[in-house]
Amino acid sequence: MPIPDFQSVMRPVLAAVADGAPLALSELRECIASEFQLSEEERNERLPSGKQTVINNRVGWARTYLNKAGLLSIPAKGRVQITERGREALDNGPARITVGWLKRYPEFADFHTARPADSAVPAVQVEPVEEATPDEQLADAHQALMQSLADELLAQVRAASPAFFEQLVVDLMIAMGYGGSRKEAGRATQATGDDGIDGIIKEDKLGLDVIYLQAKRWANTVHRPEIDKFIGALTRQRARKGVFITTSEFSAGAREAALGLDIKVVLIDGSELARLMVENNLGCSVKQVYEVKHLDSDYFSED
Repeated sequence: MPIPDFQSVMRPVLAAVADGAPLALSELRECIASEFQLSEEERNERLPSGKQTVINNRVGWARTYLNKAGLLSIPAKGRVQITERGREALDNGPARITVGWLKRYPEFADFHTARPADSAVPAVQVEPVEEATPDEQLADAHQALMQSLADELLAQVRAASPAFFEQLVVDLMIAMGYGGSRKEAGRATQATGDDGIDGIIKEDKLGLDVIYLQAKRWANTVHRPEIDKFIGALTRQRARKGVFITTSEFSAGAREAALGLDIKVVLIDGSELARLMVENNLGCSVKQVYEVKHLDSDYFSED
C-alpha cells in the first residue's frame, strides 16, 4: 500500500488514541504504519533531506495539525492524548479529516493562515498543496528551483563557444576538489593537435596522477564511436583515468563502451553536468538562505 499523505493519517491518529490514554509518539508511528500495512521499504523511505522517514514526518505533522485544532493534546514530551473535541470529531466528523475541515476551528485557522509582518499590502492567500506536509512542500519547491536553475545553466553552456566549454570542464573539475588552484591544477589543451584530449587536470595537489578530459558541446546524442575514440586517445597517453563530458546525452552503446575497461572512464551528460555546476556553485551563486529550525526538546528536559 502506498504511503498515505498526511491528511489521510489524521483520522487514524485520532483513532489510535481513542481510549483516552496518553500514547508515546513512537507507538503512534508504529500504529499508523501497521494500519496502512506499510512494507519495510515504505517504512524506511526518507525525505529528500535524508533526516527523517516520510511516514514519521507525516505522522508528526498530522499530530501538530490536530493539536493546533484542539483535537489532540501533548500531555508530556513525546506523548499524545485525545481531547473531548477529538472524540467529537471521531463521532461526528468526516471519514477523512482534511486541513480544510480543520479550519472550522478558529485557533487552527489562525495558525494555518500566514501573516507577513509589517506588511501594508494584504497578502494574497494561496492554498498550498495540502497532500504534502510543509517539509515536503519546501523540499518540492527547492527541487523545482534547482531544476529550473540547472535548465538555465545548461542553456547558457550550450550557447557558449567550444573553447569556453572546454575551460568550463576544467573549472568544474577544480571546483570539485581536483588538484587545487586553477593555475596549478588544470589546463585546456590547444584547439588543434590535442589527439582527442580537451583537458588535463591533476587528480591531487601533488600531481601524483592526472585525469584526461574530453568535452563535447553537442546537441546530438553521443554514440559509441566517440567513446571508442576517447578510449584510444587515453591508451596512447598511457592514461588510466578519463572523464567525457557532453551537453547532450549518451546512447546505451556509448555507456556500455565505458564499462569493463582497465581504464576508468566516467561519462557525464548534460543533466549531470548542470547538477554538478549547481552543487559546486559554478556559473551560479547563492541568492538567499532560509533557515529551517525545529524544537530542541533536550533544552526543556528537567531530568
